[in-house]
Amino acid sequence: MPLPDSPSRKPHHTRQLKCLGFERDDGLWEIEAHLLDTKPYRFPNHEKNGVEPGEPVHKMSLRLTLDLDFLIHKVDVSMDDTPFKICRQVEKNMMKLEGVSIGPGWLQEVRKRIPKTDGCTHVIDLLNPIATTAYQSMHLALEARANSQSTRDDPPILDQCHSLARHTEVVKVKWPEYYTGPDQPE
Repeated sequence: MPLPDSPSRKPHHTRQLKCLGFERDDGLWEIEAHLLDTKPYRFPNHEKNGVEPGEPVHKMSLRLTLDLDFLIHKVDVSMDDTPFKICRQVEKNMMKLEGVSIGPGWLQEVRKRIPKTDGCTHVIDLLNPIATTAYQSMHLALEARANSQSTRDDPPILDQCHSLARHTEVVKVKWPEYYTGPDQPE
């Protein structure tokens, strides 16, 4: 269902975000996020003699190379368009994420390694959609690995949203052993 109609309005900013997940032949995974910000009007910028309508304000990409345990093996950053030349100095700081695992508390670890004044808000903001894209990309491989083990931990996706709460019909069908709703198995 589309959003309801809005009153008369005019655009001021467009942010496009594209995330991609890839399985590599060596068993690692690459997760990429690409961000593009544009404006429909010209605005001042002292380093660029202004930014024209539709010209990128931000054009940035971030790639994390992960294993199935969500350990970051490699970080690649590209900051093709930034408001200021100095922005690109943070590219090298992102390498400090190598060795971090995506999971509970990981964004606090990111901030320990890359304080706000050593990072770029826009590149750091790409970490959340990268994390969810990683899980979506690696889900089948994670399920296959879990199913091949003699004992299984609770699927990490349980209780992460309304549909996947342990008491729902979705969990009753997909993971009946973890179902806690009415008519639960004995």
